[in-house]
Amino acid sequence: MPLLFSLTLFCSAFLLFQVQPMVGKMLLPKLGGTPAVWNTCMVFFQAALLLGYAYAHALSKWLGSRRGSVVHLAVMILPALVLPIAIGDDAFRSAAASNHPVLVILGQLSAGVGLPFFVLSTTAPLLQRWFSDTGHPAARDPYFLYAASNVGSMVALLGYPLVVEPVLPLDGQSWYWMWGYAVFAALVAACAATLWRNRTPAPEGTAAPEPERAADPLNWPRRLRWVFLSFVPSSLLLGCTTYISTDLAPIPLMWVVPLALYLLTFILVFAKRPPIPHHLASRVLPIAVLALVLQVLMVATQFRGLPFWVLPLIHLFTFFVVALVGHGELAKDRPAPEHLTEFYLWMSVGGVLGGVFNALVAPVVFQHTGLTEYPLALVLGCLLRPRGKNADGTPQQTNVWDVVLPAALCVGTVGLLLLTRALDMEPGPARNGIAFGLPCVIAFTFVDRVPRYALAVAALFVAGAVNTNQDRLTLERNFFGVVAVVNARSDDGSHFRQMIHGNTLHGQMRVDATDADGRHEPLTYYYRTGPVGTAMLAWQKSRPPGATVGVIGLGTGSLAYYARPGDSWTFYEIDPTVERLASDPRYFSFLAECRAADSKVVLGDAYLRLQEVPPGTFDFLVLDAFSSDSIPVHLLTREALALYRSRMKPGGVMAFHISNRYLNLRPILAKLAEDAGMEVRGWRDMATDEEKKQGKSESEWAVLADREADLAPIVRPRGPGAIADPRWEKMASQPNTPLWTNNFSNLLSAFLHD
Repeated sequence: MPLLFSLTLFCSAFLLFQVQPMVGKMLLPKLGGTPAVWNTCMVFFQAALLLGYAYAHALSKWLGSRRGSVVHLAVMILPALVLPIAIGDDAFRSAAASNHPVLVILGQLSAGVGLPFFVLSTTAPLLQRWFSDTGHPAARDPYFLYAASNVGSMVALLGYPLVVEPVLPLDGQSWYWMWGYAVFAALVAACAATLWRNRTPAPEGTAAPEPERAADPLNWPRRLRWVFLSFVPSSLLLGCTTYISTDLAPIPLMWVVPLALYLLTFILVFAKRPPIPHHLASRVLPIAVLALVLQVLMVATQFRGLPFWVLPLIHLFTFFVVALVGHGELAKDRPAPEHLTEFYLWMSVGGVLGGVFNALVAPVVFQHTGLTEYPLALVLGCLLRPRGKNADGTPQQTNVWDVVLPAALCVGTVGLLLLTRALDMEPGPARNGIAFGLPCVIAFTFVDRVPRYALAVAALFVAGAVNTNQDRLTLERNFFGVVAVVNARSDDGSHFRQMIHGNTLHGQMRVDATDADGRHEPLTYYYRTGPVGTAMLAWQKSRPPGATVGVIGLGTGSLAYYARPGDSWTFYEIDPTVERLASDPRYFSFLAECRAADSKVVLGDAYLRLQEVPPGTFDFLVLDAFSSDSIPVHLLTREALALYRSRMKPGGVMAFHISNRYLNLRPILAKLAEDAGMEVRGWRDMATDEEKKQGKSESEWAVLADREADLAPIVRPRGPGAIADPRWEKMASQPNTPLWTNNFSNLLSAFLHD
């Protein structure tokens, strides 16, 4: 019997975790990657999950398990009305034309996927409640079944990018998901039949041991504690994922690892015999947090030379321990089975609040302070540990010293930091050891008092704000992430100004040098002697002024340098913060110095904005949206290339920036060009040491056109009979290179291709 219920919960969670990325891929090409779209999707799925848990609680409370199972079997038939899942183009057009697109998107999601998602979200609490009424010896503590549910979630989480996405197109995924739902419905029916056949309560002598605090009164302080215990790991999950994927290791699909660890903690703590003792995790937590605090506060350059995985490992381990303690406290405080559905409902409330706080609230509240929610969640994580006891065995009570001592630690840390600066100590291990190592040791002496230790960690983070980059001019945050403008100097003293997102450089300008006309020259990937600079200058020699140029991806606006008097240039940028910073002459001058007769920046997702442009508009189109480590896949598909091509004038040229630290996009783009019957050439540019000092970066670019003759001005800049520039190599795909479309794409192929 437990096997049947475990298998059903596994299947439910597996389908639940598969449908979310599948629907996301359906939405992305039509609605774009703006925060409004993703936040709307997140709110929808979170609300549907919470509604499912509320339904499970109400059904069990008002009708009981057996009568409720009859109602639920009827409800499970309803998703057949919308399967297989599909969201048609009419829905997207309605959203684009509406004055309230968020409401339209919510409506279409509700109609297209709402019913099956809602039914699946009810399964975990309902089936555990049913099992508790079967009379099985383990029915007195059915929470071990929750581990099976999380195993299903983890398998789906890892299986989608590794197995499903590389093998099945979207329509195939939808059909396989429909048959999976049919199997799931049959399993639930079998569970309901088992429930009705087994009406005898479990014998007292064979009952499984009840939860530690099952008999405690179910009051509001206890309910709010459940919310808090689930809120902190949920918030920390998103904070840790964002920090690692932007500041430490911005590797595509990196988000899978923290989420897998999050699910693993549920599996461990709700197991019949947890393999990691809760008291051990509680003792490790303050040590792990303090190690992470020390790493965050110390200047990142002190860790150069270490393998790239060391720093992410510190954060992942700390997150795992904090989540293990928080979820372990939940498992210890689980109520008797008659309150099971309410327990999961409040757990869901905490999880939803954590997600909403990080995704919707934090970008607004912490607009100028960066990822503040991450250290905040770490501080709250220190409060998850059970409170210590006094010598007489009574619980410790908070006193004034729990506030005064951490405040003194904060002041003392700031004083030490200012002292090291006054003594002109060079940044390095010695300075950081004095300024932060000693305070961390003092903070650890507070470990036996939970509130005092948590406030001490908060004090260290506050003091660490003094140690921020003194060369940072501004920092702004929105729903796309954190963008900073900083001053930097090369080894020879040259003064540069950079735009940085996490640890990805999005362009820079040399402040103390200009060309003969007093204009700042483009640097990094847009250097005059680099691929795009060479291509643009060579192409312009064959075309008189008056060309129409489009650029997808603004950055600092470096490419505006190449605009000629009489040209018309249009930049497409999805992030309004990037547009504002690039347009501000206090930071960057490229747009202000643009010589085009007409230049403008259009905000929004380029895939949607280009659909508003008349066909045959552009002579030259630059696509510079793929150098980030989180690439917009919907801009690199057969349909996207067809859109770009339709907006080009006869003889027009497209230039793709395909530099990427982790993905090899060359064969993907070559496959698209071959499918479209277009000519394509690529250039991998390696900057010399001298060029790097001048601000040039290594880059890879590709140029595409309908005919080879259209690329001749670039590939053969000396004339039709001249030898081709050997740096522009003919690109070709491999036999197993997939063709990316709106219906099929997978990042794994870009990882594996040479």
